[in-house]
Amino acid sequence: MHRAAFLCLLAGGCAIGFAPILVRLADTGPVASAFWRTALAAPLLWLAVIPANDRIGAGRASGSWAALILAGFFFALDLGVWHWSIVWTSVANSTLLANLAPIFVTLAGWLFWKKKVTAVFLAGMVIAIAGMFVLVGPNFGIGGTRLAGDALAALTAIFYAGYFLSIKVARDAGSSTARVMAWSTTITALALLPVAMLSPQPMLPASAGGWWVLVGLAVVTQILGQGLIAYAFAHLPASLSSVSLLIQPVVATIAAWAIFGEPIGVIQVAGGAIVFAGIWVSKKGS
Repeated sequence: MHRAAFLCLLAGGCAIGFAPILVRLADTGPVASAFWRTALAAPLLWLAVIPANDRIGAGRASGSWAALILAGFFFALDLGVWHWSIVWTSVANSTLLANLAPIFVTLAGWLFWKKKVTAVFLAGMVIAIAGMFVLVGPNFGIGGTRLAGDALAALTAIFYAGYFLSIKVARDAGSSTARVMAWSTTITALALLPVAMLSPQPMLPASAGGWWVLVGLAVVTQILGQGLIAYAFAHLPASLSSVSLLIQPVVATIAAWAIFGEPIGVIQVAGGAIVFAGIWVSKKGS
């Protein structure tokens, strides 16, 4: 079961790795694309919840509801900030810094849940994060909107960690994967809607092709990517899960090179190899 969950986690990370590509391709504003990602996904997610009459036991309901609401709001902050980062800096930088969430996940687990982590796991986490810096080091933005984009991506990591921990608590309280995804996605869409409508950037796509990009963002990254991750979180430690998701920047960097021509060379390849090594070590030590 744990092996299957780990494979689902990696598959979900790969799917989400295409999120910044689709955000760049969208012809709406950054917050609007975040809204449509969740708004288009929510009805499909509810189709999996309602027929199953998915409920939580009364003794665990309050904790689950609080975690679901927090997951929705953390994810709204995550997407809203991260999509701006994708527009302002390189795909590689934005995805790397957003995926520094393992630092905050592990810190929160130690502070609030007294979770212990092994030296091997910490070594794997350090290796994976070092690989991420090697991967995008040559492209770090200097000044202007590129620096602001990097800063927003780093802020995203905090919100991403909050989302990770919230869905972990919700799953541990008895919420199914379908329930977690449906409620958190719906809450995220509701939170992003007024911000998207008040933003000066376009709210609606200008063409049918623009709608297909948003549909892809909803299906590939939100339903498939986040759904697989939410399932895996029920069977794996949050710290291991968050480190393993560092595969996202690898996928995003390669896709950005292939589609947008963002540079990738020997240093980037070496960084990707270090990331995979870190993931393997952290899995052994978790």
